[in-house]
Amino acid sequence: MRKDKRNLDEIRQIKVQRNFIKYAEGSCFIEAGNTKVICTASLEKSVPHFLKGTGSGWVTAEYSMLPRSTQTRNLRDRVSSRAFEIQRLIGRALRSVVNLKELGEKTIWIDCDVVCADGGTRTTSIIGGFIALVDCLNKLLNEGIIKTLPIKDFLGATSVGIWHNQYILDLTYEEDVEADVDMNIVMTGKGEFVEIQGTAEGKTFSKKDLDNLLSLAKKGIEEIIDLERNLFKDILNF
Repeated sequence: MRKDKRNLDEIRQIKVQRNFIKYAEGSCFIEAGNTKVICTASLEKSVPHFLKGTGSGWVTAEYSMLPRSTQTRNLRDRVSSRAFEIQRLIGRALRSVVNLKELGEKTIWIDCDVVCADGGTRTTSIIGGFIALVDCLNKLLNEGIIKTLPIKDFLGATSVGIWHNQYILDLTYEEDVEADVDMNIVMTGKGEFVEIQGTAEGKTFSKKDLDNLLSLAKKGIEEIIDLERNLFKDILNF
């Protein structure tokens, strides 16, 4: 039995408070169980040098953990290799569902700041980052800064793993530490994969294990995307 009483194939309850930060073009406070992240989306009216003159925009991300978001204090303002890898993942994931040509030569910065970490901070940041991004772009559309809403699809992410010889969905920190295999999966609303990150921590895993884990992740992500569809039913119609 999982300590939080969830079924093996059950995601944690997700709570979202949109427009959490007053000054950001888009923002939310997202909770997935005890993992809590503040996500903001900010407009910059320029692009990196490699995109200047192309007519294409950019979406990028930064990720950090507050000093006491974990059981022991993190150093403030220290970009670790882990944080660098996670923010690159968030940026790649969000760009996969944005028409950058329709955005034009603008950059949207997604900032994900973890307030409390209990596993799944990167996947929760992707979900919260997507929500903040849609609200940001919708605000820019309403203000006439962009002509169309350049979102191509919904985006969801979750973790799966093999824990005590069982397939489980949406791992907490304790489950992640004990898991023999853990994976982070990012998918679109159409059911297409954006990223698969999988590692054998204790035991190797088979093709059958991989197929079962991907199916379990798909189930969880479909539930997450249903939540997003409900949040954006007046904005996104696909």
